[in-house]
Amino acid sequence: MSAVTREAGADERPAVSVPYRRLTLANSVLGAVIVALDGTVLTIAQPTLRRDLDASFAEVQWTSTAYLITVASLLVFAGRLGDRFGHQRVFAWGVLGFGAASAGIGLAPGVGWVIALRVVQGVFGALLQPATLGMLRAAFPPDRLGMPVALRTSAIGVAAAAGPLVGGVLVTELGWRAVFFLNVIPALVMGLLALAVRAPRAARGAPVGGLDTRGAALLAVALAALVHTLVGIPGHGWTVTGVLGLLVAGAAGAALVRHERRAPDPLLPPAVLGSATAGAALGVLVTASAAMMGALFVGSHLLQDVLGMDPLRTSLVALPGGVMMILGAPLSAVLLRRWGARPTALTGTLLLTA
Repeated sequence: MSAVTREAGADERPAVSVPYRRLTLANSVLGAVIVALDGTVLTIAQPTLRRDLDASFAEVQWTSTAYLITVASLLVFAGRLGDRFGHQRVFAWGVLGFGAASAGIGLAPGVGWVIALRVVQGVFGALLQPATLGMLRAAFPPDRLGMPVALRTSAIGVAAAAGPLVGGVLVTELGWRAVFFLNVIPALVMGLLALAVRAPRAARGAPVGGLDTRGAALLAVALAALVHTLVGIPGHGWTVTGVLGLLVAGAAGAALVRHERRAPDPLLPPAVLGSATAGAALGVLVTASAAMMGALFVGSHLLQDVLGMDPLRTSLVALPGGVMMILGAPLSAVLLRRWGARPTALTGTLLLTA
């Protein structure tokens, strides 16, 4: 009996060939990397984009927030689609769409087109991200899943850390549009390979619960209204539009919680909504991510627009932060084992604040 057959029998699933597993691992890692790289690369390019397209600071903010809102609204929903139709198929369409949207942004004539196409890119990014993990779960048995997931996670960390440096080189040498054209060829290759290779029966999806489209729509409205208000306050102060935005965000958020508690197949499980531990963990994660990405966003404009640095020098100034993220990851794993989650998270938050 071959090794593949033994693993399949132990997991009570049809055999998955070694070449298919290797292709799945490569697609999963590269797909996650281009999404992670896209965010930090763009941050370095935004000051140049703003000058080239004569955009306002708020419009440049929306080139990031429009994408993030779309991904956040659809991420769980996209995971359900992968469960139903097969993660490899969802990955293929997600990565092809992501590449096509990237090409469109690279050719965009104005900032309005960039923002609109970033929304489109966010839709496909939401399809892509959970599918990269779902494909690994379908291709590898549980006792061999740790290494592929760890490799994917490490690659995401390296890509996010290297993004500013890659962005600085591309923008300095080729202009801001190059950071989007960077995605096109890898996305096309990965998408066509995912469509061409037939997935094993175990990875083709299965009937699951209903798709909570109403929950996804309410989440999108709440996030869009809240972020629209927060983006507008620095430039215009507390206007009627800002107050209405907060009211809409609050009403949509309340409706979302009520709907999720009653829905037969909720987008957000009640156990998550009602868990103080999950809420605290998500709060720390969101706050830390906002602090790091916000500092990089503001720092890029300060270094380039105020201090006159070029994108490459800006990326070198930002590089130590990315390097420390990579070095800190194994250290955090050691601290988690010795201290536990709460002291480790508190220490990390205090260091970030300092």
